[in-house]
Amino acid sequence: MAGTTSFAQKLGNSVKKVSENKSSSWWYNHHMRAASRAISHRIPLVDFVLEVRDARVFILDGPEFLAATMLDRDMLAIVVNWYHVGWFCLIRLYILKVPVSSEYGSLRYFPSSSRNIIVLNKMDLASHSKTKEWMAYFKEKNYISYAINSHNKENIKEFLNFLQAKIRDLRRNMHLSNTLTTTVMLVGIPNVGKSAFVNSLHQIGRVTAAEKGKLKQAKVSPHPGETKDIISLKIASHPNVYILDTPGILPPEIADVERSSKLALTGAIADYLFDQSDLAQYFLSILNLSHEYKKWGKISESDKENQIMNDHTQDLVVQAVRRALFEEISAFDGNLEDENDMVQLIEAQFTTLRKVFNVNSDSFDTVNDIVASKIVNLYRTGRLGHYTLDSLPRTNY
Repeated sequence: MAGTTSFAQKLGNSVKKVSENKSSSWWYNHHMRAASRAISHRIPLVDFVLEVRDARVFILDGPEFLAATMLDRDMLAIVVNWYHVGWFCLIRLYILKVPVSSEYGSLRYFPSSSRNIIVLNKMDLASHSKTKEWMAYFKEKNYISYAINSHNKENIKEFLNFLQAKIRDLRRNMHLSNTLTTTVMLVGIPNVGKSAFVNSLHQIGRVTAAEKGKLKQAKVSPHPGETKDIISLKIASHPNVYILDTPGILPPEIADVERSSKLALTGAIADYLFDQSDLAQYFLSILNLSHEYKKWGKISESDKENQIMNDHTQDLVVQAVRRALFEEISAFDGNLEDENDMVQLIEAQFTTLRKVFNVNSDSFDTVNDIVASKIVNLYRTGRLGHYTLDSLPRTNY
């Protein structure tokens, strides 16, 4: 969309500069390099691989990304030889906000099979209609897809039953003993919900099997790159199924600035690497061109008057933010496909939201940073609508 292009480019260029900085202590650091090697060596030893994606950003494709995520020749040879033995079954887990841009690129080097499963995570934050479109697309491409919310117990229980059925099918088709332990590896870029998903599977799997003992936990953090080691958790018994949670890994470089901006907005890249105002402006440009704000037209004035000031996570403040954004967009008579007009609207929205959030400071930049961080937080927690940032591919990828 033309109205969002300049904001995406500005944010994406900031991300690109960080990825090109070889001295960066965060981007593809030694933890990611070591984890990438460890994952590549372990993949031939596991029965299933689950790729976790953010359902709002589904795909990172194109030759430049493929080249950036190449495995070395030795690792590629190991995977190809292992696949020809016939043991490979891939489960892909996507996060529904950006279903394409959050793809774990290295798995493009592993051959696909009829048993590939695409799991769409964070379905609660993505557009419901777009999720259905993506699932139909995957079905058309002969992939099995499954949408989940890793914090919904019933949803995770259903997925676990689904996974166990696939394991039984694999054992039967390959004439394997039903007593053998199955190992599942979870991979993905940072902050797509891998550890939360693992913890939910572990907890529900133990309850279902009526197992006793201390419950293990994978470390969960809102900040990307916090998982540093590969850990193993049991998710089923009789037969045993173990899942390996792995660190999130980004490619050494991302050349596409638009996809970089989507990953930044959804939290896959550390926020301190760029300006929070750039994130908030990019999101507002998406909101302003969507139909999400139209749902907020019936919020009453009494809700605004009774709002709890300062705490932007309170429902009444969220309602006030929605009402303010609805009024600003509805009253605007400019062309939102025009960059200058979009900038004008976003500036007006920042001015209004400073009052809604009750932010006071002598520094204009400080005020804007505070407002921006609150806007981004509300977006990432689903309080300002549900968005799928990636469109369906026009051609095969």
